[in-house]
Amino acid sequence: MSAEAVGMHMPAVVGLDDLAAMIAADTYGHRYETSPEGVLSVTPPPDSDHAVIATRLMLWLGMAGWPAEQLMQAAGIRIPGSERDGGRIPDMAVWDGPKARGVWLDLAGLLLVIEIVSPGSEAMDEYTKRREYALAGIPRYWVVDRDTAQTVTLYRLGGSGAYEVGAKMPLAWLLQTAPADHLG
Repeated sequence: MSAEAVGMHMPAVVGLDDLAAMIAADTYGHRYETSPEGVLSVTPPPDSDHAVIATRLMLWLGMAGWPAEQLMQAAGIRIPGSERDGGRIPDMAVWDGPKARGVWLDLAGLLLVIEIVSPGSEAMDEYTKRREYALAGIPRYWVVDRDTAQTVTLYRLGGSGAYEVGAKMPLAWLLQTAPADHLG
């Protein structure tokens, strides 16, 4: 489809139903997200290095006893806004219990979201999503950089409503600890 065709059919305001339709129609695996202000972002599918990091984190949490029903990769979450809700698709989300099925899950019981930085997503993951997730009240937010150490920054929501750095360490170090040490 040409850029002109996409522009002709683009709604004036992209809602979560529009976003779900875009995701369903995309045969290439792009990730479609929107901020509560209506800013649309489209990113290419994650690469294999990204998938390995996500899998390592999922296995770490699973081996520590987290049930699969509480761990989701690339599940949509609804980010509340004043005029409309946004939709984000974190690389991983950890819940306090099983969630009802759906495209855009509400935030009730969401304990942690994890974003793995991909080339070009640095500003989105480090600033935009960090601000949105904090405003939404998500208690923990982790960012995994794609540097040599795969540095993980563990943010926790502070009393001011902004994230504070709880710890920063290489992924290999994190995976040698117990998840409960960081989620309690």
